[in-house]
Amino acid sequence: MSEYRRALVPGATWFFTVNLSDRRSTLLTGEIARLRAAAREVARRYPFRVEAAVALPDHLHAILRLPPGDADFPLRWRYFKTLFVRSLPRTEAIPRNRARRGERGIWQRRYWEHLIRDQADFNAHVDYIHFNPVKHGHVDRVRDWPHSSFHAFVREGVLPVDWGGDQRDGPDGVIHDGDWGNV
Repeated sequence: MSEYRRALVPGATWFFTVNLSDRRSTLLTGEIARLRAAAREVARRYPFRVEAAVALPDHLHAILRLPPGDADFPLRWRYFKTLFVRSLPRTEAIPRNRARRGERGIWQRRYWEHLIRDQADFNAHVDYIHFNPVKHGHVDRVRDWPHSSFHAFVREGVLPVDWGGDQRDGPDGVIHDGDWGNV
């Protein structure tokens, strides 16, 4: 296995993608209350600020800002995954290799992280997060996906309710990057 190093930058802002092991699952949206409860508990114990987030059936994206002097996002994700899994009834089949390690096999072991470098990078990742349910075909309009920080951006007046348009609006039926604005 290759050596994997994480860049730990205190007080930084990060974009994350966290996936379920079973990419056909609808567990995250089916158990959205448990997912949110796990996030609240992690934030209570190990503070962070959610800048933007979306939960899809099988994965989630989030931009998190850590407090000054704190770079330990791996601790937060480990605790989050653990709390969420412990809140679920044991109904899944557990692969033998996961059972030997005391794992249930709900989450993929790793996750994707990206250090946000500047405002343009932040804006692009916020756009990506909010448009993701449309990209995956769950809804035709960004505003129709209930498990997204998009609604908070609208309430705060940062984005209009029709941001992202309608997937059917483009000439080829698809919204392209240039068709919808930045935050």
